[in-house]
Amino acid sequence: MSTKNSENKTIAYSCRGKIITFNTPLVMAILNITPDSFYDGGKYDAAEDVLRDAEEKVRQGADILDIGAASSRPNAKEITEAEEWERLKEVLGLLRRTFPDVLISVDTYRASIARKCAALGADMINDISGGDLDTDMFATVAELDLPYILMHMQGTPQTMQIDPSYNDVVKDVKQELEKKIAALQQLQFNKIILDPGFGFGKTTEHNYQLLKHLDTLTETGFPVLAGLSRKGMINRVIGTNPVTALNGTTAANTIALLNGASILRVHDVTEARQAVKLVEFYKNV
Repeated sequence: MSTKNSENKTIAYSCRGKIITFNTPLVMAILNITPDSFYDGGKYDAAEDVLRDAEEKVRQGADILDIGAASSRPNAKEITEAEEWERLKEVLGLLRRTFPDVLISVDTYRASIARKCAALGADMINDISGGDLDTDMFATVAELDLPYILMHMQGTPQTMQIDPSYNDVVKDVKQELEKKIAALQQLQFNKIILDPGFGFGKTTEHNYQLLKHLDTLTETGFPVLAGLSRKGMINRVIGTNPVTALNGTTAANTIALLNGASILRVHDVTEARQAVKLVEFYKNV
């Protein structure tokens, strides 16, 4: 396993007066306000409930809060732009007022939603489609000049797990992301974070090949996010389910950190923070 992460040591992204650096891996806490998320859907559907969840995750050491209003689980029903915004606007405003200094990311593939969220104070855009589901997204994030999580997905949430196939998943995913990096750089935009998209149009074997070779994405010079938390790729191997997959998640997160991940996107902040501390100690001992 590679512990090389030197490419990320000098990266610093500015957003709204905040500076994001990746010298030590960051923990991104998932805040779902969807009724049908695969793990905690419907658990936090009132703004006050989301706020309490956010307060707990910030207390536990979350560096970033990632709020999503549209489920992207396999076969998830697509919601309208109006529905997505209706779910987001009150919660995002409340979070921004409550946590002025915490980084807030919005999980959306719609450029119009990204623009509205930026106006309400979002610091970062997390796009599961890497620009594929809205051709205006790249121009929009370049204009907003906010850090952009560029994820790889084969297909859509409705189709992505119908026989996903690759010639070489590691090479194919890297090449696809590199093409999109080039398109963003043509727009003079470089605040990019890469996400290989674990579970998004990949078999279990594909997911573990990407995890095993995650350091190939760090070779691009951009920080890499690993979103492994409680996913099927863990449950199918060790016989757990989303509720019982915390230990497996920690094991997978540890592998990701050893292979160069700069951000862990998780449901469980305390355990992710512990994994970061242990791996950093191990690497620097």
